[in-house]
Amino acid sequence: MQISRRGFLLGAATVGAVGGSSVTAAHAGPGTVGRPSPAPRAPGAWTSELVRVTGRGGLVYPRRDGHRIPDFGHAGYHRGGRELPDVPVAHSIAPLPGGADNHDHIEAAIAVVGALPVGADGFRGALLLEAGTYPVSRTIDQPYSGVVIRGVGDGPDPATNTIIRPQDGDPERSAVIIGDNGDWDGAVPGTRTDIVSDLVRVADASFTVADASGLAVGDNLIIVHPCTQEWIDAVDGGGTGADDPWTPGQLPIIFNRYVTAISGNRVSVDVPLFTTLDRSLSQSYVYVWDQAGRVTEVGIEDVRVDVAYDGPTTQNGSHAKHAIRIRQAEDAWVRRCTVLHFSQSGIVTGTTTRATVVSCHALDPVSEITGSMRYNFNLERNSQQVLFSDCHASEARHAFVSNGTSSVSGAVFHRTTATGSHTSSEGHRQWTQGLLFDNHTEIAPNSERTIGLYNRGDYGTGHGWSAVHSVAWNTDTAGTQLIIQRPPTGQNYAIGCSGDVSGDGPFAHPEGWIEGTGRDRLVPESLYEAQLADRLR
Repeated sequence: MQISRRGFLLGAATVGAVGGSSVTAAHAGPGTVGRPSPAPRAPGAWTSELVRVTGRGGLVYPRRDGHRIPDFGHAGYHRGGRELPDVPVAHSIAPLPGGADNHDHIEAAIAVVGALPVGADGFRGALLLEAGTYPVSRTIDQPYSGVVIRGVGDGPDPATNTIIRPQDGDPERSAVIIGDNGDWDGAVPGTRTDIVSDLVRVADASFTVADASGLAVGDNLIIVHPCTQEWIDAVDGGGTGADDPWTPGQLPIIFNRYVTAISGNRVSVDVPLFTTLDRSLSQSYVYVWDQAGRVTEVGIEDVRVDVAYDGPTTQNGSHAKHAIRIRQAEDAWVRRCTVLHFSQSGIVTGTTTRATVVSCHALDPVSEITGSMRYNFNLERNSQQVLFSDCHASEARHAFVSNGTSSVSGAVFHRTTATGSHTSSEGHRQWTQGLLFDNHTEIAPNSERTIGLYNRGDYGTGHGWSAVHSVAWNTDTAGTQLIIQRPPTGQNYAIGCSGDVSGDGPFAHPEGWIEGTGRDRLVPESLYEAQLADRLR
């Protein structure tokens, strides 16, 4: 079954790379992947010690030192198990003449579609922005479930493409926000209960609670591992050094899940966990989220966002900080969009689960090359099961990055590329869990270090252990450093990667699991594709 550039087309457990553009020509174009291949027999083909392919095409994960490779096969729109839809157009507009401000014009059109009833498929309809340039002075907000913003193309010519042109206004703003405000802290009364399993390990998807009577199959469950002094001590103060250790309450570990089964007080959830819950270090608990403010089935596609600016490093007046932001959303996507000249984030997610960003380009940020700038594809707090596929970044500091600390997990950077990187794509700070760099490629980097799953010590806001239970798989750093270090209580992995792969980071710590450096023909070629196919078969 062919994979189109519109997204993943999943039939009988089929998944593959989304078709590329000219900047991603190093990767294969549209392709097909069925069940994971049997154990390789061709000369030179090999499998990792930690991900074995069975004769029937399944995957087996041996543990080493109590740890195993996490399961990333749940990332993306509807956990990667559904093709991105083509939502019918419900309303369309053209840009106002004479370079007028289109902010109110666009938001009024969004409201027209937002007032329509939600169909059985979960959608109200798409708003079509016809070809042309749309100058806007303020953030465009799209807060309605079931509404898609669609342009006609993301190229530079306004005669045949849709170009949103943010200008004037607050430099801290986002150009476009899909979603609403809020967090995951609204608990349904009577549903909170402690997890009484002594240990819930990475890749486990079930546990025992003290009292499951307030829970039901289908509930949206929030799992919380409080940040206690005992846990901080177990991770060596966060690895920040004596001057800036993490503090109790600072970094709770949070997972957003759905209940799939209940047997007595044993609860199963839809997505495995990405860090170990150790009851001797912290008493974890769960509650049902009330889903206040959540939006679902939303997207933006075929649009170019080109931020106006008035100097090579300006951050004043007309210069928007973020181009496209997804927040408080579930089952969302950004597809075939190009964003340029932002100062911090090209495409950023926050309080978002089950999202796909596919065939997008975040290019040429305009800012000083310094901290808090140039995070082209950015995961902020509460970003989980987010998939970036066939995306390209240029002139980034952190091209593909988690900046969301301990509430980010299960994110995949799949067949991505970066040109001219000024420092590394990475888990950036404070215990991000379960990042996967899968077939990522660096092109002509401007940095000696381009991938980091490591300790960042006292950098920034006490970044410390920036990633845990994270994987670089079949990734090429163009000869630059790929740093893999082992955190206390956890592990990080580099398997089948090319470049200077080692544990030699800016702060000395034990090396993580490194295997097959510079060795071609790793099977499976893509860990995410194989895990998704194995889950769906």
